[in-house]
Amino acid sequence: MIDHRPFAKLGRFKNDWLNARYHFAFSGYHAPDRVNWGVLRVWNDDEIRPQTGFPPHSHADMEIITYVRQGAITHEDSLGNRGRTEAGDVQVMSAGSGVTHAEYNLEGEETRLYQIWIIPKERGGKPYWGASKFPKSDRGGLLVPVASGFAHDQEAGALPIRQDARVLAATIPAGGAVRYEPAPGRNLYLGLAAGAADINGVALAARDGAAIRDEREIIVRAAEDAEIVLVDAP
Repeated sequence: MIDHRPFAKLGRFKNDWLNARYHFAFSGYHAPDRVNWGVLRVWNDDEIRPQTGFPPHSHADMEIITYVRQGAITHEDSLGNRGRTEAGDVQVMSAGSGVTHAEYNLEGEETRLYQIWIIPKERGGKPYWGASKFPKSDRGGLLVPVASGFAHDQEAGALPIRQDARVLAATIPAGGAVRYEPAPGRNLYLGLAAGAADINGVALAARDGAAIRDEREIIVRAAEDAEIVLVDAP
């Protein structure tokens, strides 16, 4: 089962500094049939104007993965962490028992990113923040885990999260393909960050999404150079 979610039909929010699309119910976007996908709770596609951003606000009991697609985002939090994450790289904030943070686009260009929220296995715990580089050249035609709750992915360089879930990313040249075989009963969600591709014959345009379940294998074929992000969650 593949539920294609075109970019034009996603939830919307726009003000003077943020232009956002919501793949799932979020903030003022009420969509009872899109509250979550397994433990995947939020997938936001954000455009943030230069020299603006999200002022300090608090989170708890959520794994928050930020995948930067253009520009950069600067993070600072109540734990004393501060870091700048550039396009192609990833940051994870495991909110645990609670943390206050802010995210700013301090660049001279617009920042575009995916922010993905995953419900953790257990409530509470010590908050954590980390970031890592994932060069696109290292994931050409290959799905690379960028955040994961599985030890073997973390040993390979994925940022840790507190759930039996994986966030993977790939760049696919035009005419190329990647394959993925999920375990039975898993919930997959794919975002096409750029380009054009099809999933098992279902055509996606840039910034579309697809909720996937009960597929023994998925094959993503790129009609033009493409960049994808895939979540595999219980």
